[in-house]
Amino acid sequence: MIAAASTSFGGVISYLTSASNWRGSSGFLERILQHFEYSAETLLIAVAIGLPLGLLSGHTGRGGAVLSMLSNASRALPTLGLLTIFAILIGVGLEAAVIPLIFLAVPSILVNTYVGIRDVDRSLVDAARGMGLRPWQVLFRIEIPVALPLIVLGLRTAALQVVSTATIAAYVGLGGLGRYIIDGQASRNFAELGAGGVLVAAFAIATESMFLVCQWFLVSPGVRARAYTS
Repeated sequence: MIAAASTSFGGVISYLTSASNWRGSSGFLERILQHFEYSAETLLIAVAIGLPLGLLSGHTGRGGAVLSMLSNASRALPTLGLLTIFAILIGVGLEAAVIPLIFLAVPSILVNTYVGIRDVDRSLVDAARGMGLRPWQVLFRIEIPVALPLIVLGLRTAALQVVSTATIAAYVGLGGLGRYIIDGQASRNFAELGAGGVLVAAFAIATESMFLVCQWFLVSPGVRARAYTS
């Protein structure tokens, strides 16, 4: 069993290090670019939906219960099931893969943004209003900077979920790193299957690292220290 595992691992390494597998329309570089395209498009749409709603609801204190209920309901939806439904309704293509991923990404962004804004110390908000700041100034100068750790956490969680799940694009005939997993499983090419899994994991780690670096630069040291101690 150990020898078989060693042989399989060696096959994955050999597949990953083969120069021919990095070139062409089905090479690693092209598939990584496709995976990034699907993930980035999904995340941008999810941010455009979830971030404004979370900011508005958190700032006004209205609609939080409804948004949380809808977000929890969205989390319960099976992504692969949604993919199948949209593939039937709108046909095989990019939209059929991206829409289910949007349902997956929005809840983390929406809920974390709402909670982050609502958790801002109300005395800070009252002091800002007492100084004559307008509502939008209170939001952008006080609430968002203080809530940034939670907001970025929501973005990071959504990004990791999307990157890890974007492999489903291969189920509707698209590319991306999921292509190696689907094709490797179909042809029982375990080296290709394992290489796809390794690349998806590496993509997720790189995404996590990128968001950690962004958080370090975006969040002020005082807010960062408060987040670590709370």
